[in-house]
Amino acid sequence: MYNKEYERWLSFDLMDPDLGTELLGIQGEDDEIKERFAVSLKFGTAGLRGTLGAGTNRMNIWVVRQATQGLANWVLTQGGTQTVAISYDSRLKSDVFSKEAAGVLAANGIKVRIYDALMPVPALSFATRYYNCNAGIMVTASHNPAKYNGYKAYGPDGCQMTDDAAAIVYDEIQKTDVLTGAKYMSFARGVEQGLIRFVGDDCKKAFYDAIESRQVRPGVAKNSGLKLVYSPLNGSGLVPVTKVLSDIGITDITIVPEQEYPNGYFTTCPYPNPEIFEALKYGLDLAKETGADLMLATDPDADRVGIAMKCPDGSYELVSGNEMGVLLLDYICAGRKEQGTMPKDPVAVMSLVSTPLADAVAEHYGVELRHVLTGFKWIGDQIAKLESAGQTDRFIFGFEESYGYLAGPYVRDKDAVIASMLICEMAAYYRSTGSSIKQRLEEIYAQYGRYLNKVDSFEFPGLSGMDKMSGIMKNLREKAPEDFAGVKVSSVKDFEKPEETGLPRANVLIYGLEDGSSVIVRPSGTEPKIKIYYTTKGKDLKDAEDKKEVLAKACAPILE
Repeated sequence: MYNKEYERWLSFDLMDPDLGTELLGIQGEDDEIKERFAVSLKFGTAGLRGTLGAGTNRMNIWVVRQATQGLANWVLTQGGTQTVAISYDSRLKSDVFSKEAAGVLAANGIKVRIYDALMPVPALSFATRYYNCNAGIMVTASHNPAKYNGYKAYGPDGCQMTDDAAAIVYDEIQKTDVLTGAKYMSFARGVEQGLIRFVGDDCKKAFYDAIESRQVRPGVAKNSGLKLVYSPLNGSGLVPVTKVLSDIGITDITIVPEQEYPNGYFTTCPYPNPEIFEALKYGLDLAKETGADLMLATDPDADRVGIAMKCPDGSYELVSGNEMGVLLLDYICAGRKEQGTMPKDPVAVMSLVSTPLADAVAEHYGVELRHVLTGFKWIGDQIAKLESAGQTDRFIFGFEESYGYLAGPYVRDKDAVIASMLICEMAAYYRSTGSSIKQRLEEIYAQYGRYLNKVDSFEFPGLSGMDKMSGIMKNLREKAPEDFAGVKVSSVKDFEKPEETGLPRANVLIYGLEDGSSVIVRPSGTEPKIKIYYTTKGKDLKDAEDKKEVLAKACAPILE
Protein backbone atom coordinates (compact mmCIF):
# COMPACT_ATOMS: atom_id res chain seq x y z
CA MET A 1 0.00 0.00 0.00
CA TYR A 2 2.74 2.47 0.94
CA ASN A 3 4.67 1.61 -2.24
CA LYS A 4 1.60 2.48 -4.30
CA GLU A 5 1.33 5.87 -2.55
CA TYR A 6 5.04 6.44 -3.11
CA GLU A 7 4.61 5.80 -6.86
CA ARG A 8 1.67 8.23 -6.94
CA TRP A 9 3.77 10.97 -5.37
CA LEU A 10 6.65 10.17 -7.69
CA SER A 11 4.48 10.71 -10.78
CA PHE A 12 2.74 13.84 -9.41
CA ASP A 13 3.84 17.44 -10.06
CA LEU A 14 4.91 18.22 -6.48
CA MET A 15 5.84 21.86 -7.27
CA ASP A 16 8.91 21.54 -5.05
CA PRO A 17 12.13 20.21 -6.63
CA ASP A 18 13.46 19.16 -3.21
CA LEU A 19 10.58 16.71 -2.78
CA GLY A 20 11.05 15.16 -6.21
CA THR A 21 14.80 14.78 -5.72
CA GLU A 22 14.22 13.10 -2.35
CA LEU A 23 11.70 10.65 -3.78
CA LEU A 24 13.97 9.71 -6.69
CA GLY A 25 16.82 9.21 -4.23
CA ILE A 26 14.95 6.50 -2.26
CA GLN A 27 13.79 4.38 -5.22
CA GLY A 28 14.11 0.69 -4.35
CA GLU A 29 14.77 1.41 -0.65
CA ASP A 30 11.78 -0.15 1.06
CA ASP A 31 12.61 1.02 4.60
CA GLU A 32 12.97 4.64 3.45
CA ILE A 33 9.71 4.50 1.50
CA LYS A 34 7.89 2.85 4.40
CA GLU A 35 9.16 5.50 6.82
CA ARG A 36 7.66 8.26 4.66
CA PHE A 37 4.43 6.64 3.45
CA ALA A 38 3.31 3.81 5.79
CA VAL A 39 1.60 6.31 8.10
CA SER A 40 0.50 9.94 8.03
CA LEU A 41 1.36 12.70 10.49
CA LYS A 42 -1.43 12.71 13.07
CA PHE A 43 -3.31 15.93 13.75
CA GLY A 44 -4.11 16.52 17.43
CA THR A 45 -4.64 19.38 19.86
CA ALA A 46 -1.01 20.41 19.21
CA GLY A 47 -1.63 20.28 15.45
CA LEU A 48 1.04 18.61 13.30
CA ARG A 49 4.74 18.15 13.87
CA GLY A 50 7.30 16.18 11.89
CA THR A 51 10.53 16.22 9.93
CA LEU A 52 10.63 18.15 6.67
CA GLY A 53 10.52 16.05 3.53
CA ALA A 54 8.43 14.11 1.04
CA GLY A 55 5.58 11.80 2.01
CA THR A 56 2.51 11.61 4.20
CA ASN A 57 4.68 11.18 7.31
CA ARG A 58 6.62 14.39 6.65
CA MET A 59 6.00 18.13 6.77
CA ASN A 60 5.61 19.51 3.23
CA ILE A 61 3.24 21.80 1.32
CA TRP A 62 0.87 18.93 0.49
CA VAL A 63 0.45 17.79 4.08
CA VAL A 64 -0.02 21.46 5.09
CA ARG A 65 -2.68 21.96 2.41
CA GLN A 66 -4.47 18.77 3.47
CA ALA A 67 -4.46 19.82 7.15
CA THR A 68 -5.69 23.31 6.28
CA GLN A 69 -8.54 21.90 4.19
CA GLY A 70 -9.56 19.85 7.22
CA LEU A 71 -9.41 22.99 9.36
CA ALA A 72 -11.36 24.96 6.73
CA ASN A 73 -14.14 22.34 6.68
CA TRP A 74 -14.51 22.78 10.44
CA VAL A 75 -14.39 26.61 10.27
CA LEU A 76 -17.15 26.62 7.63
CA THR A 77 -19.50 25.00 10.18
CA GLN A 78 -18.74 27.54 12.88
CA GLY A 79 -20.46 30.72 11.72
CA GLY A 80 -18.86 33.82 13.22
CA THR A 81 -16.45 35.97 11.23
CA GLN A 82 -15.15 33.11 9.04
CA THR A 83 -11.63 34.40 9.62
CA VAL A 84 -8.37 32.65 10.51
CA ALA A 85 -5.19 34.33 11.82
CA ILE A 86 -1.78 33.03 10.74
CA SER A 87 1.75 33.57 12.03
CA TYR A 88 5.05 31.77 11.54
CA ASP A 89 8.56 31.64 12.93
CA SER A 90 12.03 31.33 11.40
CA ARG A 91 12.04 27.60 10.69
CA LEU A 92 12.80 26.25 7.25
CA LYS A 93 9.74 26.69 5.01
CA SER A 94 7.66 28.32 7.80
CA ASP A 95 6.91 31.32 5.55
CA VAL A 96 6.07 29.00 2.64
CA PHE A 97 3.75 26.82 4.72
CA SER A 98 1.95 29.84 6.17
CA LYS A 99 1.21 31.21 2.69
CA GLU A 100 0.10 27.77 1.47
CA ALA A 101 -2.32 27.58 4.41
CA ALA A 102 -3.61 31.07 3.57
CA GLY A 103 -4.18 30.00 -0.05
CA VAL A 104 -6.27 26.99 0.99
CA LEU A 105 -8.38 29.06 3.39
CA ALA A 106 -8.97 31.78 0.79
CA ALA A 107 -10.01 29.18 -1.81
CA ASN A 108 -12.65 28.04 0.69
CA GLY A 109 -13.95 31.60 1.03
CA ILE A 110 -12.44 32.03 4.49
CA LYS A 111 -10.79 35.36 5.31
CA VAL A 112 -7.18 35.39 6.50
CA ARG A 113 -5.21 37.76 8.70
CA ILE A 114 -1.52 36.93 8.34
CA TYR A 115 1.51 38.68 9.85
CA ASP A 116 3.74 40.39 7.27
CA ALA A 117 6.87 39.10 9.03
CA LEU A 118 7.65 36.33 11.48
CA MET A 119 6.00 36.82 14.87
CA PRO A 120 5.80 34.57 17.94
CA VAL A 121 3.11 32.26 19.33
CA PRO A 122 1.65 34.87 21.74
CA ALA A 123 1.23 37.34 18.86
CA LEU A 124 -0.76 34.69 16.96
CA SER A 125 -2.93 34.00 20.01
CA PHE A 126 -3.49 37.74 20.40
CA ALA A 127 -4.41 38.30 16.74
CA THR A 128 -6.86 35.38 16.85
CA ARG A 129 -8.68 37.09 19.72
CA TYR A 130 -8.25 40.65 18.39
CA TYR A 131 -9.92 39.88 15.05
CA ASN A 132 -12.55 37.56 16.61
CA CYS A 133 -11.26 34.74 14.43
CA ASN A 134 -12.69 31.23 14.25
CA ALA A 135 -9.20 29.76 14.44
CA GLY A 136 -5.49 30.50 14.32
CA ILE A 137 -2.50 28.77 12.75
CA MET A 138 1.08 29.04 13.98
CA VAL A 139 3.70 27.45 11.72
CA THR A 140 6.48 26.31 14.04
CA ALA A 141 8.08 23.24 15.58
CA SER A 142 8.93 25.17 18.74
CA HIS A 143 12.32 23.97 20.05
CA ASN A 144 12.78 20.83 17.91
CA PRO A 145 15.95 20.41 15.81
CA ALA A 146 16.23 22.21 12.46
CA LYS A 147 14.96 19.27 10.39
CA TYR A 148 11.48 19.64 11.97
CA ASN A 149 8.57 21.92 11.32
CA GLY A 150 5.00 21.95 12.55
CA TYR A 151 1.55 23.49 12.45
CA LYS A 152 -0.20 24.51 15.66
CA ALA A 153 -3.95 25.07 15.49
CA TYR A 154 -5.81 27.47 17.78
CA GLY A 155 -9.46 27.90 18.63
CA PRO A 156 -11.43 31.19 18.68
CA ASP A 157 -10.32 31.91 22.26
CA GLY A 158 -6.66 32.00 21.20
CA CYS A 159 -5.99 28.75 23.06
CA GLN A 160 -4.68 25.62 21.37
CA MET A 161 -7.52 23.66 19.85
CA THR A 162 -9.72 21.54 22.11
CA ASP A 163 -9.80 17.74 21.87
CA ASP A 164 -13.31 17.80 20.38
CA ALA A 165 -12.49 20.34 17.67
CA ALA A 166 -9.16 18.64 16.87
CA ALA A 167 -10.95 15.29 16.46
CA ILE A 168 -13.39 16.82 13.96
CA VAL A 169 -10.53 18.46 12.01
CA TYR A 170 -8.64 15.16 11.99
CA ASP A 171 -11.68 13.36 10.56
CA GLU A 172 -11.95 16.00 7.84
CA ILE A 173 -8.23 15.66 7.06
CA GLN A 174 -8.62 11.91 6.63
CA LYS A 175 -11.42 12.52 4.11
CA THR A 176 -9.14 14.85 2.10
CA ASP A 177 -6.78 13.37 -0.48
CA VAL A 178 -3.34 14.68 0.38
CA LEU A 179 -2.39 15.55 -3.22
CA THR A 180 -5.70 16.47 -4.84
CA GLY A 181 -8.26 17.06 -2.09
CA ALA A 182 -7.51 20.61 -0.93
CA LYS A 183 -8.95 23.68 -2.61
CA TYR A 184 -6.25 26.21 -3.37
CA MET A 185 -5.61 29.65 -4.80
CA SER A 186 -2.30 31.49 -4.92
CA PHE A 187 -1.43 33.86 -2.11
CA ALA A 188 -1.28 36.76 -4.58
CA ARG A 189 -4.76 36.00 -5.87
CA GLY A 190 -6.10 35.77 -2.33
CA VAL A 191 -4.67 39.23 -1.62
CA GLU A 192 -6.12 40.63 -4.87
CA GLN A 193 -9.57 39.31 -3.97
CA GLY A 194 -9.38 40.87 -0.49
CA LEU A 195 -9.59 37.49 1.25
CA ILE A 196 -6.01 37.63 2.55
CA ARG A 197 -5.00 40.72 4.53
CA PHE A 198 -2.01 41.46 6.71
CA VAL A 199 -2.31 41.97 10.46
CA GLY A 200 -2.62 45.71 11.01
CA ASP A 201 -0.40 48.02 13.06
CA ASP A 202 -3.36 48.56 15.39
CA CYS A 203 -3.28 44.87 16.38
CA LYS A 204 0.50 44.89 16.86
CA LYS A 205 0.31 48.01 19.04
CA ALA A 206 -2.53 46.54 21.12
CA PHE A 207 -0.41 43.41 21.71
CA TYR A 208 2.52 45.45 23.03
CA ASP A 209 0.23 47.68 25.09
CA ALA A 210 -1.38 44.63 26.71
CA ILE A 211 2.02 43.29 27.72
CA GLU A 212 3.38 46.57 29.03
CA SER A 213 0.22 47.18 31.07
CA ARG A 214 1.16 44.10 33.13
CA GLN A 215 4.26 45.70 34.65
CA VAL A 216 4.23 45.02 38.39
CA ARG A 217 6.23 48.07 39.45
CA PRO A 218 5.95 50.50 36.52
CA GLY A 219 9.04 52.67 36.06
CA VAL A 220 11.36 50.58 38.23
CA ALA A 221 13.41 49.43 35.23
CA LYS A 222 14.21 52.98 34.08
CA ASN A 223 17.66 54.12 35.23
CA SER A 224 18.20 50.76 36.94
CA GLY A 225 21.48 50.24 35.10
CA LEU A 226 20.50 46.64 34.32
CA LYS A 227 22.91 45.15 31.83
CA LEU A 228 21.43 42.40 29.64
CA VAL A 229 22.61 39.87 27.07
CA TYR A 230 19.79 38.52 24.91
CA SER A 231 19.56 35.75 22.33
CA PRO A 232 16.48 35.11 20.17
CA LEU A 233 18.14 31.80 19.16
CA ASN A 234 17.73 32.82 15.49
CA GLY A 235 13.96 32.92 15.99
CA SER A 236 11.01 35.31 16.19
CA GLY A 237 11.73 37.00 19.53
CA LEU A 238 14.18 39.70 18.44
CA VAL A 239 11.72 42.45 17.47
CA PRO A 240 9.00 42.00 20.13
CA VAL A 241 11.31 41.32 23.07
CA THR A 242 13.70 44.23 22.39
CA LYS A 243 10.78 46.60 21.69
CA VAL A 244 9.03 45.85 24.98
CA LEU A 245 12.27 45.99 27.00
CA SER A 246 13.18 49.31 25.39
CA ASP A 247 9.68 50.67 26.10
CA ILE A 248 10.02 49.93 29.84
CA GLY A 249 13.47 51.53 29.97
CA ILE A 250 15.93 48.66 29.57
CA THR A 251 18.27 49.74 26.81
CA ASP A 252 21.66 48.23 27.72
CA ILE A 253 21.00 45.09 25.68
CA THR A 254 23.73 43.17 23.87
CA ILE A 255 22.34 40.75 21.29
CA VAL A 256 24.25 37.52 20.69
CA PRO A 257 25.44 38.21 17.11
CA GLU A 258 25.54 34.57 15.94
CA GLN A 259 21.93 34.06 17.06
CA GLU A 260 20.44 37.49 16.28
CA TYR A 261 18.73 37.09 12.94
CA PRO A 262 16.27 34.45 11.67
CA ASN A 263 18.06 31.27 10.59
CA GLY A 264 16.10 28.03 10.37
CA TYR A 265 19.27 25.95 10.27
CA PHE A 266 20.05 26.85 13.92
CA THR A 267 23.75 26.33 13.23
CA THR A 268 24.91 27.32 16.72
CA CYS A 269 23.16 24.57 18.68
CA PRO A 270 21.63 21.11 18.09
CA TYR A 271 18.33 22.11 19.71
CA PRO A 272 17.22 25.77 19.77
CA ASN A 273 15.85 25.10 23.24
CA PRO A 274 16.43 27.55 26.13
CA GLU A 275 16.22 24.61 28.54
CA ILE A 276 19.59 23.24 27.43
CA PHE A 277 23.09 24.57 28.07
CA GLU A 278 24.29 24.25 24.44
CA ALA A 279 21.65 26.75 23.27
CA LEU A 280 22.78 29.30 25.88
CA LYS A 281 26.55 28.85 25.50
CA TYR A 282 27.11 31.78 23.12
CA GLY A 283 25.03 34.03 25.36
CA LEU A 284 26.84 32.90 28.51
CA ASP A 285 30.23 33.58 26.92
CA LEU A 286 29.06 37.06 25.93
CA ALA A 287 27.59 37.69 29.40
CA LYS A 288 30.95 36.87 31.01
CA GLU A 289 32.74 39.11 28.50
CA THR A 290 30.41 42.09 29.08
CA GLY A 291 29.72 41.53 32.80
CA ALA A 292 25.97 41.40 32.21
CA ASP A 293 23.59 41.07 35.16
CA LEU A 294 21.39 38.69 33.24
CA MET A 295 21.37 36.54 30.10
CA LEU A 296 18.05 35.73 28.38
CA ALA A 297 17.24 33.38 25.51
CA THR A 298 13.87 32.81 23.82
CA ASP A 299 13.07 29.79 21.66
CA PRO A 300 12.28 30.13 17.91
CA ASP A 301 8.54 30.75 18.36
CA ALA A 302 9.22 32.92 21.43
CA ASP A 303 6.77 31.31 23.78
CA ARG A 304 9.44 30.12 26.25
CA VAL A 305 12.42 31.85 27.82
CA GLY A 306 15.48 30.60 29.68
CA ILE A 307 17.89 32.68 31.75
CA ALA A 308 21.27 32.69 33.41
CA MET A 309 21.76 34.98 36.41
CA LYS A 310 24.97 36.54 37.65
CA CYS A 311 26.09 35.28 41.05
CA PRO A 312 28.00 37.31 43.67
CA ASP A 313 31.31 35.66 42.67
CA GLY A 314 30.84 36.77 39.05
CA SER A 315 29.88 33.34 37.72
CA TYR A 316 26.60 32.63 35.94
CA GLU A 317 24.00 30.11 37.00
CA LEU A 318 21.18 28.75 34.86
CA VAL A 319 17.72 29.12 36.38
CA SER A 320 15.32 26.20 35.87
CA GLY A 321 11.75 26.67 34.66
CA ASN A 322 10.46 25.69 38.09
CA GLU A 323 12.75 28.15 39.85
CA MET A 324 11.78 31.01 37.52
CA GLY A 325 8.09 30.12 37.90
CA VAL A 326 8.45 30.40 41.68
CA LEU A 327 10.52 33.60 41.45
CA LEU A 328 7.95 35.28 39.19
CA LEU A 329 5.02 34.11 41.33
CA ASP A 330 6.74 35.50 44.40
CA TYR A 331 7.65 38.79 42.67
CA ILE A 332 4.18 39.35 41.20
CA CYS A 333 2.43 38.57 44.49
CA ALA A 334 4.72 40.73 46.63
CA GLY A 335 4.73 43.59 44.11
CA ARG A 336 1.00 43.66 43.50
CA LYS A 337 0.31 43.60 47.24
CA GLU A 338 2.76 46.47 47.72
CA GLN A 339 1.26 48.46 44.80
CA GLY A 340 -2.33 47.76 45.84
CA THR A 341 -3.08 46.06 42.51
CA MET A 342 -3.69 42.52 43.80
CA PRO A 343 -7.23 41.45 42.81
CA LYS A 344 -9.68 39.96 45.27
CA ASP A 345 -9.36 36.15 45.43
CA PRO A 346 -6.32 35.97 43.11
CA VAL A 347 -5.73 32.82 41.07
CA ALA A 348 -2.50 31.34 39.72
CA VAL A 349 -2.25 28.15 37.67
CA MET A 350 0.53 25.64 37.10
CA SER A 351 0.96 22.29 35.39
CA LEU A 352 0.81 19.29 37.71
CA VAL A 353 4.41 18.31 36.88
CA SER A 354 5.69 21.66 38.19
CA THR A 355 7.24 22.24 41.60
CA PRO A 356 5.26 22.01 44.86
CA LEU A 357 7.43 24.88 46.09
CA ALA A 358 4.97 27.11 44.19
CA ASP A 359 2.15 25.78 46.40
CA ALA A 360 4.00 26.98 49.49
CA VAL A 361 4.64 30.43 47.98
CA ALA A 362 1.03 30.80 46.83
CA GLU A 363 -0.27 29.81 50.26
CA HIS A 364 1.99 32.42 51.88
CA TYR A 365 0.43 35.19 49.76
CA GLY A 366 -3.14 33.91 50.01
CA VAL A 367 -3.30 33.02 46.31
CA GLU A 368 -5.34 30.07 45.03
CA LEU A 369 -2.96 27.90 42.98
CA ARG A 370 -4.76 25.57 40.60
CA HIS A 371 -3.08 22.43 39.20
CA VAL A 372 -3.82 21.41 35.60
CA LEU A 373 -2.63 18.83 33.08
CA THR A 374 0.59 19.41 31.16
CA GLY A 375 0.15 21.68 28.15
CA PHE A 376 -0.47 25.42 28.36
CA LYS A 377 -3.93 25.04 26.83
CA TRP A 378 -5.09 23.79 30.24
CA ILE A 379 -3.86 27.02 31.84
CA GLY A 380 -5.72 28.88 29.07
CA ASP A 381 -8.78 26.80 29.92
CA GLN A 382 -8.68 28.04 33.52
CA ILE A 383 -8.53 31.65 32.28
CA ALA A 384 -11.54 30.93 30.05
CA LYS A 385 -13.48 29.60 33.04
CA LEU A 386 -12.71 32.77 34.98
CA GLU A 387 -13.70 34.83 31.93
CA SER A 388 -17.07 33.07 31.60
CA ALA A 389 -17.73 33.93 35.25
CA GLY A 390 -16.77 37.59 34.65
CA GLN A 391 -13.68 37.17 36.84
CA THR A 392 -10.79 37.39 34.36
CA ASP A 393 -8.92 39.89 36.55
CA ARG A 394 -8.46 37.22 39.23
CA PHE A 395 -5.85 35.50 37.04
CA ILE A 396 -2.40 36.82 37.92
CA PHE A 397 0.06 34.18 36.68
CA GLY A 398 0.44 30.79 35.06
CA PHE A 399 3.51 28.65 34.46
CA GLU A 400 4.83 25.23 33.56
CA GLU A 401 8.23 23.75 34.38
CA SER A 402 9.26 23.71 30.71
CA TYR A 403 10.00 27.48 30.78
CA GLY A 404 6.52 28.73 29.82
CA TYR A 405 4.99 31.72 31.66
CA LEU A 406 2.02 34.06 31.31
CA ALA A 407 0.87 37.01 33.40
CA GLY A 408 -2.53 38.30 32.29
CA PRO A 409 -5.43 37.06 30.17
CA TYR A 410 -4.68 38.97 26.93
CA VAL A 411 -3.47 35.73 25.25
CA ARG A 412 -4.11 32.06 26.00
CA ASP A 413 -0.68 30.56 25.49
CA LYS A 414 2.70 30.99 27.09
CA ASP A 415 4.44 34.23 26.23
CA ALA A 416 8.20 34.74 26.31
CA VAL A 417 7.73 38.44 25.55
CA ILE A 418 5.93 39.28 28.79
CA ALA A 419 8.10 36.77 30.65
CA SER A 420 11.24 38.53 29.41
CA MET A 421 9.79 41.88 30.49
CA LEU A 422 8.87 40.67 33.98
CA ILE A 423 12.16 38.83 34.50
CA CYS A 424 14.09 41.99 33.60
CA GLU A 425 11.79 44.16 35.72
CA MET A 426 12.30 41.77 38.63
CA ALA A 427 16.08 41.84 38.17
CA ALA A 428 16.04 45.64 37.97
CA TYR A 429 13.95 45.87 41.14
CA TYR A 430 16.20 43.56 43.16
CA ARG A 431 19.24 45.42 41.85
CA SER A 432 17.72 48.72 43.04
CA THR A 433 17.32 47.28 46.56
CA GLY A 434 20.89 45.95 46.71
CA SER A 435 19.73 42.39 46.16
CA SER A 436 19.60 40.07 43.11
CA ILE A 437 17.56 37.27 41.60
CA LYS A 438 20.10 34.79 43.00
CA GLN A 439 19.80 36.23 46.51
CA ARG A 440 15.99 36.21 46.38
CA LEU A 441 15.98 32.57 45.23
CA GLU A 442 18.17 31.57 48.17
CA GLU A 443 15.83 33.45 50.53
CA ILE A 444 12.86 31.52 49.11
CA TYR A 445 14.64 28.19 49.67
CA ALA A 446 15.56 29.24 53.22
CA GLN A 447 11.93 30.15 53.91
CA TYR A 448 10.14 27.18 52.36
CA GLY A 449 12.72 24.35 52.12
CA ARG A 450 15.27 23.12 49.56
CA TYR A 451 13.20 21.59 46.80
CA LEU A 452 14.80 20.02 43.73
CA ASN A 453 12.93 19.28 40.50
CA LYS A 454 14.61 17.41 37.68
CA VAL A 455 13.43 15.81 34.44
CA ASP A 456 14.97 12.86 32.62
CA SER A 457 13.90 12.14 29.02
CA PHE A 458 14.11 8.78 27.27
CA GLU A 459 13.81 8.73 23.45
CA PHE A 460 12.03 6.01 21.45
CA PRO A 461 12.70 6.80 17.77
CA GLY A 462 11.32 5.13 14.64
CA LEU A 463 7.97 3.58 13.77
CA SER A 464 8.20 1.13 16.69
CA GLY A 465 8.91 3.89 19.23
CA MET A 466 5.29 4.73 19.99
CA ASP A 467 4.47 1.03 20.51
CA LYS A 468 7.33 0.65 22.95
CA MET A 469 6.23 3.75 24.89
CA SER A 470 2.68 2.41 25.03
CA GLY A 471 3.96 -0.93 26.34
CA ILE A 472 5.97 0.74 29.11
CA MET A 473 2.97 2.76 30.32
CA LYS A 474 0.72 -0.35 30.14
CA ASN A 475 3.21 -2.34 32.20
CA LEU A 476 3.42 0.40 34.83
CA ARG A 477 -0.35 0.34 35.20
CA GLU A 478 -0.59 -3.43 35.41
CA LYS A 479 2.43 -3.91 37.69
CA ALA A 480 2.59 -0.75 39.77
CA PRO A 481 5.92 -0.34 41.61
CA GLU A 482 5.62 -0.80 45.36
CA ASP A 483 8.76 1.21 46.05
CA PHE A 484 11.56 3.16 44.38
CA ALA A 485 15.03 2.33 45.71
CA GLY A 486 13.46 1.04 48.93
CA VAL A 487 11.35 4.16 49.51
CA LYS A 488 7.77 2.94 49.71
CA VAL A 489 5.12 4.29 47.30
CA SER A 490 2.46 5.91 49.48
CA SER A 491 0.07 7.02 46.74
CA VAL A 492 -0.55 6.49 43.02
CA LYS A 493 -2.54 8.85 40.79
CA ASP A 494 -3.44 7.53 37.37
CA PHE A 495 -4.73 10.34 35.17
CA GLU A 496 -6.29 7.82 32.80
CA LYS A 497 -8.96 7.66 35.53
CA PRO A 498 -10.59 11.11 35.53
CA GLU A 499 -13.16 9.93 38.08
CA GLU A 500 -10.30 9.71 40.59
CA THR A 501 -8.32 12.83 39.66
CA GLY A 502 -11.09 15.28 38.80
CA LEU A 503 -9.13 16.29 35.67
CA PRO A 504 -9.55 15.30 32.03
CA ARG A 505 -8.06 11.98 30.97
CA ALA A 506 -4.30 12.03 30.39
CA ASN A 507 -1.52 9.48 30.07
CA VAL A 508 0.24 10.46 33.31
CA LEU A 509 1.19 8.49 36.43
CA ILE A 510 2.19 10.17 39.69
CA TYR A 511 3.84 8.19 42.49
CA GLY A 512 3.98 9.86 45.92
CA LEU A 513 6.70 8.41 48.15
CA GLU A 514 6.78 8.08 51.94
CA ASP A 515 9.72 10.51 52.30
CA GLY A 516 7.77 13.29 50.54
CA SER A 517 9.44 12.78 47.14
CA SER A 518 7.46 12.17 43.98
CA VAL A 519 8.03 10.46 40.62
CA ILE A 520 5.88 11.43 37.62
CA VAL A 521 5.93 9.41 34.39
CA ARG A 522 4.51 11.03 31.25
CA PRO A 523 4.96 10.40 27.52
CA SER A 524 5.61 13.63 25.58
CA GLY A 525 2.70 14.89 23.52
CA THR A 526 4.90 16.18 20.69
CA GLU A 527 8.01 13.96 20.58
CA PRO A 528 8.74 10.21 20.84
CA LYS A 529 9.90 10.52 24.45
CA ILE A 530 8.89 9.42 27.92
CA LYS A 531 9.67 12.00 30.57
CA ILE A 532 10.21 11.25 34.25
CA TYR A 533 9.85 14.19 36.63
CA TYR A 534 11.47 13.91 40.06
CA THR A 535 10.73 16.10 43.06
CA THR A 536 12.92 15.72 46.14
CA LYS A 537 13.36 17.86 49.23
CA GLY A 538 16.56 17.88 51.26
CA LYS A 539 18.27 19.70 54.07
CA ASP A 540 20.47 21.28 51.38
CA LEU A 541 20.99 21.07 47.61
CA LYS A 542 23.39 18.10 47.76
CA ASP A 543 20.99 16.10 49.92
CA ALA A 544 18.14 16.76 47.46
CA GLU A 545 20.39 15.88 44.49
CA ASP A 546 21.55 12.64 46.10
CA LYS A 547 17.92 11.60 46.65
CA LYS A 548 17.14 12.35 43.00
CA GLU A 549 20.06 10.25 41.72
CA VAL A 550 18.95 7.26 43.81
CA LEU A 551 15.42 7.56 42.36
CA ALA A 552 16.76 7.92 38.81
CA LYS A 553 18.81 4.71 39.11
CA ALA A 554 15.74 2.87 40.35
CA CYS A 555 13.64 4.17 37.44
CA ALA A 556 16.11 3.46 34.61
CA PRO A 557 15.27 -0.27 34.25
CA ILE A 558 11.56 0.57 33.86
CA LEU A 559 12.34 2.40 30.60
CA GLU A 560 14.33 -0.44 28.99
